Amino acid sequence: MIPFEKENIDSKSGRAVIVHPDMASLSQTALEHRLAEAVGLALAIGLVATASHYFSVRKAKPATLFGSGQVEQIGKMMVDNSATILIVDGSLSAIQQRNLEETLKVKVIDRTGLILEIFGARAATAEGRLQVELAHLDYQAGRLVRSWTHLERQRGGFGFLGGPGETQIESDRRMIRDRMAKLRKDLAHLRKTRALHRDRRQRAPWPVIALVGYTNAGKSTLFNRLTGADVFAEDLLFATLDPTMREISLPGYDKAILSDTVGFVSDLPTQLVAAFRATLEEVTAADIVIHVRDISHEASDAQARDVRQILADLGVSEEAGEGPPVIEAWNKIDRIGPDDPQYARITSPLPANVCAISAQTGAGVDTLVNLVAKTLSEGYKTEQISIAAGDGKRIAWLHENGRVLDSDQDADNLRLTVEMSPRNWGRYLALD
Repeated sequence: MIPFEKENIDSKSGRAVIVHPDMASLSQTALEHRLAEAVGLALAIGLVATASHYFSVRKAKPATLFGSGQVEQIGKMMVDNSATILIVDGSLSAIQQRNLEETLKVKVIDRTGLILEIFGARAATAEGRLQVELAHLDYQAGRLVRSWTHLERQRGGFGFLGGPGETQIESDRRMIRDRMAKLRKDLAHLRKTRALHRDRRQRAPWPVIALVGYTNAGKSTLFNRLTGADVFAEDLLFATLDPTMREISLPGYDKAILSDTVGFVSDLPTQLVAAFRATLEEVTAADIVIHVRDISHEASDAQARDVRQILADLGVSEEAGEGPPVIEAWNKIDRIGPDDPQYARITSPLPANVCAISAQTGAGVDTLVNLVAKTLSEGYKTEQISIAAGDGKRIAWLHENGRVLDSDQDADNLRLTVEMSPRNWGRYLALD
């Protein structure tokens, strides 16, 4: 066990002020969207955002990130709103975080720390908890200077805790490194197990479909509608953390496997991307990817760009010809009325790989399912083959793994017209 206490946020009574350091000269609309998202992140961990504000930061101050006048203004906001937590919607160094806490006399957490808190609260599986702990330790390792008030204290060792003269912080860092090494070893084992499961699915005839998208785009709601499952789906950021797989029906297919994945977000902490890489690799192994978008959101296009960038980092990019094909499901059309700026967009002819849907009401979902089936069958080969009428094994295999479009029989042979993927044709030719 790590000998420092994780600085959990008091989610029961936490009143927070959110500030965004604008270092990229974003537009007014972009800044408002960014603040709204930060408010949603705070809500996801049970915090009450009593105020939010953005500050133009032309050059980050090494000590506090914000200028002295801005820090004073933030302090006044904290007092006026009786807030005990300051959320900085950006990255803080350990020194900046400590100095802000000492100056403002409140708890300070940056965007990375907040997302890590959410993930820590939501992880439900053993793998998810391991991944979150690894990401948190990676983040916390550089912040141990904040975790102890007795750093000047030295302690002698007994050989197994630390040698004479080893400082408390050195011992803690060593224990963190040891714990991280064990977590990586455990995750490597789980990664091998997950890879074996993927190989087994790839040997099976059933296609795998992965749902991806920005957090709160409606992936879990769509997953539940398609599978009849009861996966946790709420109007919260990061409602889903642990991947879930279920069987679904597709036209022309015996069955298919649908995978729900963790939502993406702009500036996703690098620690989380690294820790969850094994989970995210499920996307690259899918036969098709459904990119679920909240088309009713004003920042839908910007969110889509963030998702595409993360997919490209994982090796899924249609423009570069990498990875499986991607279909876009423009979700939440039930929230768009005739006066909405997006109304003309969803009622105009859509690109061939796009469906407008409402996972909540079911509108357009059947069209999406048909598009998935059609996209999966593209590239399939249709062959006419002749099989001995008594070769039940091959005949059954073809019916199970392909689509038998036509059949004709004479005295000795059965002539079949079969449509299958190139992979399954290769498997058929390799049958004994």
